[in-house]
Formats: sequence, structure tokens, C-alpha cells
Amino acid sequence: MPDVVWFRRDLRIGDNPTIAAAAASSDGSAVPLFVLDPAVWDPASDVRRAYLSASLRALDADLGGHLLVLHGDPVDAVVRGAMAAGAKAVHIAADFGPYGVQRDAAVRDALAAEGIDLVVTGSPYAVAPGRVTKDDGTAYRVYTPFYRAWLRHGWRPPAADVDVTWVMPMACDGIPEAPELPFALPPAGEAAALERWAAFRKNRLAAYDDTRNLPALDGTSVMGHHLKWGEIHPRTILADLGDSEGEETYRKEIAWREFYADVMHQRPESARRSLDARFDNDFAWTSGARADEMFDAWAAGHTGYPFVDAGMRQLLAEGWMHNRVRMVVASFLVKDLHLPWQRGAAHFMRWLRDGDLASNSHGWQWTAGCGTDASPYYRVFNPIGQGEKFDPDGDYVRRYIPELAHLPGRSVHQPWDVLGGYDTGYPERIVDHAAERLDALDRFAQMKQASTT
Repeated sequence: MPDVVWFRRDLRIGDNPTIAAAAASSDGSAVPLFVLDPAVWDPASDVRRAYLSASLRALDADLGGHLLVLHGDPVDAVVRGAMAAGAKAVHIAADFGPYGVQRDAAVRDALAAEGIDLVVTGSPYAVAPGRVTKDDGTAYRVYTPFYRAWLRHGWRPPAADVDVTWVMPMACDGIPEAPELPFALPPAGEAAALERWAAFRKNRLAAYDDTRNLPALDGTSVMGHHLKWGEIHPRTILADLGDSEGEETYRKEIAWREFYADVMHQRPESARRSLDARFDNDFAWTSGARADEMFDAWAAGHTGYPFVDAGMRQLLAEGWMHNRVRMVVASFLVKDLHLPWQRGAAHFMRWLRDGDLASNSHGWQWTAGCGTDASPYYRVFNPIGQGEKFDPDGDYVRRYIPELAHLPGRSVHQPWDVLGGYDTGYPERIVDHAAERLDALDRFAQMKQASTT
């Protein structure tokens, strides 16, 4: 009888040890199951729903049309699927997210009541969270020593492919139609992920260390959404990396993703709470109608700071934003507008097609200065200087802000200094960066004083 492979964040066939475990423990056949969980699907944005729908369709095609999609609470749906198959076990890759841990424990209990095992093989990471620790067994709070220990720990090579006969033992509830979006998403699925990775390796990896911070160029891999849904495993990527400067820098980016997953595994409340609790308890965040007005301007890309606005408009236009710009817009929200990082993180998770809870929450906390290995709070990104440094010709800004298309070169970053800079409707600045920087430092000092009294 076939066992069940319950797909979650591993929507691929290659380099998938969960599949190999299922095939080895049964007669070589398996039921490929995906549960459309309302706890995940209902609050998701149209961007995330559309991408997941496309990814499931790609997986179903790779499985010969045998993907069993069941809708509902996984505690019920997984048991129904396993019993329909007559399975002895359901095979999964470990989920280390706060919700996933609770869900899997409940499913394990429900399966056990029917005499069915829940078998865990592998995870979405090269090194599972909790594996890399200090000599005393405690978790790392700083990235650089984590990275060194992560390298020493190492990881397995990509898993070998296995022959599996895929079966569907019951009626499928179907893959939901993708909602319409105002823009096109990139191709989804395992084949698209492998193709994108191969193209990046061939054309841009060698220069990655030099071009990754320049948003006007196609200098990054844009693999985040493929990794998010497990259309490619980080093992597959790491196996292709050598020791050149570009390859080493890219390996460090994979390690950042694993570091943040490890932190959230140790501190699951950090998905929505600051690791430095003073920022939630003692900081004088702006509130009320003024806060909402400024947040809306930031979210729409109408702050009057071109580099910030270009990033926010790219997010709305593509469901993605360049990583360098993500840091700048996050700093602007927290330290120029004095709004809590949680508001920005929630907005990102709504729109980003590659939104990963651990990376998103802890990336925001790094910029805000309240997380692990955090950028100090007094380090405030200058939105003008960042634009002039990383978009020196202004091409990125002009791409997303047509109101500034008439301004040449780097002058686009300071339209207030150019005759006619506001002639086509670009908004004036909603705050003065120099003044708000000093205000942010003053609020930080007040927080420190409040936390010690």
C-alpha cells in the first residue's frame, strides 16, 4: 500500500528526501498530498495566493496530474487522505515555523489515533534550525559566529532521485484559481527555479558581490520565492557554489536565511515581538491619525523621497523589492516616521511573493535595531545618500516614478533642488530627514532612560 507524502514548503520532486523515505517504506508508490489550509490561505494576499496556485499547478504537472489537493483543517484532511490510501505513514519535511510546529503536533496526534505514523525526513534548510549551537549548547545571537559554525557543521549533498508511482486514492478538491493581479508573476515551479538558478550562475554570479546592491541592475538571483515554497532546496544551490568572491557572498546570503530561521525556532514569539522588548514596551512610537496618514504615504510610495518611493512602488508593481531598497524603506518607516517595525513587516508579508516569516520579521528587526545581531538604532539610513550611492544614474528611480522621468542623472534623488523638479506632480517631502533623525535618536535615548528607571 502507498504511504503519503504531505507537501508543504517543498513543492518539488528533485532533491527531496521525504519522497525517498516514503518510497522506501512502502511498495514504491505514494500519494502526493497538499492541504489547502484556511489558516494559511484565508489571510494570504492575492499575490501569495496567485503564486502558490501557480506553483501547485506546476507540481501537479510534474506528478502526472496526481497531486491530491484537499481543502480544510490539516488535522482532518491529512487523516482522511491517509486512510483513503490505506497508508501506514505520512511523510513530511520538518516545519520550524510557529504555526507549523503546532499544526504538525496536532496532526501527529490525530494520525496516531488511527494507527498511522507521522515520519519526518529533512527540512527546508541545509542545516535544520537548532543544529548549530555554541559550545555550551545555547543558540547564537550574532550572525558572524553562527556563519562560521554553520560552515563547520556542513550539510548533506542533494538527495538522489527515486522512482515513485504516484497514486490518487480519492477525489481531489482541486487547485484554486489564481486571483487576478495588476502585474505578471514570474514562472513558478521546480523547472522554473532550476532554470532561474542556472541562468544566474552563468550570467551574474561572478559579479554578484559588485552588483547585488545596485537595484537598477539585474544583479541578484531573485530566488527568494523559489526557496520560500521549496521549489528548489538550498542544498541544490550550495552544491553549485565554489570559492570565488561572488560565490562566497551568495553562500553568506543563504546562511542569513538559515540564521533567521534558527532564531525564530529558538524564539517563536519574535515573529511579531521585538527581541529587545524595550522597543515594544518603552519606545515612543507615533500613533493616531498622523501615524496612519504617514504609513499610507509610505505604503503608496508618496513620501517625497525618490529612492524610498521607488522601492515601495516596485513592491506594488511586481510583488518584489530589491534587498538594498528593503533596508532603506524599512529604516525610513521606523526612524523617519517613527512607526513600529511590525506595521512595515505586515505590509511586506502582504505584498511580497517571497515573503518568508523568519527572514522578513528579523530583517525588519535588524534595521529597526531591536533584533538579534541588529544594526544599532543610531544607524539611520539617509534616503538621499543611499539613492545617490546605489542608484548613481537615477535609472531605478525613473523606472518606478514617472513623475521624475524628466530629471537627468543623480538629480532625480533631490527634485527639490532642481528647477521644475515638481512640475509633473511628484509629492513634496512629508518629513525632513535631518530633523527626524535627531528626533529618532532622542526617542531612543528616552527609551533607554525609561527602561532603567
